[in-house]
Amino acid sequence: MKKVFTLTTMMAGVMMVFNAGAADAPKELNLGILGGQNATQQIGDNQCVKDFLDKELNVDTKLRNSSDYSGVIQGLLGGKIDLVLSMSPSSFASVYIKDPKAVDLVGIAVDDTDQSRGYHSVVVVKADSPYKKLEDLKGKSFGFADPDSTSGFLVPNQVFKQQFGGTPDNKYNNFFSSVTFSGGHEQDVLGVLNGQFEGAVTWASMIGDYNTGYTSGAFNRMIRMDHPDLMKQIRIIWQSPLIPNGPILVSNSLPADFKAKVVTAIKKLDTDNHQCFIKAMGGKQHIGDVKLAEYQTIIDMKRELTKGDR
Repeated sequence: MKKVFTLTTMMAGVMMVFNAGAADAPKELNLGILGGQNATQQIGDNQCVKDFLDKELNVDTKLRNSSDYSGVIQGLLGGKIDLVLSMSPSSFASVYIKDPKAVDLVGIAVDDTDQSRGYHSVVVVKADSPYKKLEDLKGKSFGFADPDSTSGFLVPNQVFKQQFGGTPDNKYNNFFSSVTFSGGHEQDVLGVLNGQFEGAVTWASMIGDYNTGYTSGAFNRMIRMDHPDLMKQIRIIWQSPLIPNGPILVSNSLPADFKAKVVTAIKKLDTDNHQCFIKAMGGKQHIGDVKLAEYQTIIDMKRELTKGDR
């Protein structure tokens, strides 16, 4: 009788632990989406991710589309966002500098076409403009994307400071007539097309067919949306050195067991529904292994910029 009681008690204890673990598992998952693109399109591009994660994790995935990059940064730091599939390296650096333990790196976006692990900041002008090189924009209006964008500000800002001197505040020693933050990559390109800026920065993989907007980047997204002739309307006059592709991140504020399941689900999304993953990433990419060292240059650059702002 005593053995039966002991076994029954033990089984009850196991069930209590199991039920407690199940009760502790979050019922809601918050997917952060960086701003700077058409919000309706971004939410639509991530709907299949929501459906996949809902089913895989038995959760209600909320698509947290921020109007700017800062919203996602603060969401990760404050535990309000649980994962980001396509994070700006500069924004990741902002999170890491504030709290190195806030997030874990799940992986890095790797190009399906040639396995490259980076992209470029590019300066665009209208195709019918006279501007052929960066120096031709002297005295002209210029558009950046978001202060927390890598290709839309961090990297070109460093290049411009080295080449022209000064800072954005003094228009790089008045090289440009004006320097404006448009709010995002799409806004930069549209700003050039509608005459708001004579030149502006955006991002592109610079791999693949030019006419389709390359394998990934702002051009590719805009062509898929409602600008089929975009590449005939613009000209690229400058490109940066290679920038590491954005990391896939998961928040360390999640319970450890559940976080591990989220990471597994993200990797399964990539392999089992790759077309959905491509849609959400905004390009033909898959997840590759990554170490923090790959982003160290960006972290150092961001730290230097932050110090300069104090």
